[in-house]
Amino acid sequence: MPLALVKPQENHLADLHLAQRIAQGDRQAFIGLMRSLNQRMYRSARSILRNDADAEEAVQDAFYKAYCAMHRFHGNSALSTWLVRIVINESVHRLRKINHLAAWLEFKDEPLDGDISMETSTPLSVGGTPEQNLAGRQVRHILETRIDQLPDLFRMVFVLRAVEELSVEETAALLQIAPATVRSRYFRARRLLRESLGSMPKDALPESFSFAGDRCNRIVANVLARLDAAP
Repeated sequence: MPLALVKPQENHLADLHLAQRIAQGDRQAFIGLMRSLNQRMYRSARSILRNDADAEEAVQDAFYKAYCAMHRFHGNSALSTWLVRIVINESVHRLRKINHLAAWLEFKDEPLDGDISMETSTPLSVGGTPEQNLAGRQVRHILETRIDQLPDLFRMVFVLRAVEELSVEETAALLQIAPATVRSRYFRARRLLRESLGSMPKDALPESFSFAGDRCNRIVANVLARLDAAP
């Protein structure tokens, strides 16, 4: 049997085995799963919510819900696909609540106590000269801002394809749309970015919306603390 036909079956069985271990209470297996998917989950949530803190909370909620429902995973899709769909649904739900609150606040005349700030970028990893680091931060900040400004339909596809570097088929499976739709939305997103940037800084794309180690550790710790506190 060709290797190409064997590998998907092996992955399917590995996903089922991992899900069973987690459903039976294997915390180390769950920690390993969270660390392996944290960046993809975060970037998926960030592409919808366009806010670092909201995206982080969405990922934590998604992992908690996934852990509680792990016994219902039957391998109809890859485990990673199942988890990213959960965080996408969680992010869309949060966005609706945020938009509802924003609409309500527009009718309020009283100023809010304190300032509401939105974090728009994450720090670059250390390396190179201070001038190079500054230039890199500036390029990434501009790029992240332009990606945030993409229409909703295009932004999610672009982040999964260009930033997370998933294939057309993987992106289609995650978003539950046709591969042809992925291609057309990705093409349109690239064109919009080229128009706003002048040229596409391809080298900066995989580093956009970077996922620092501290954030990964914080998400894992918060999810575990929530599980420990659950009745």
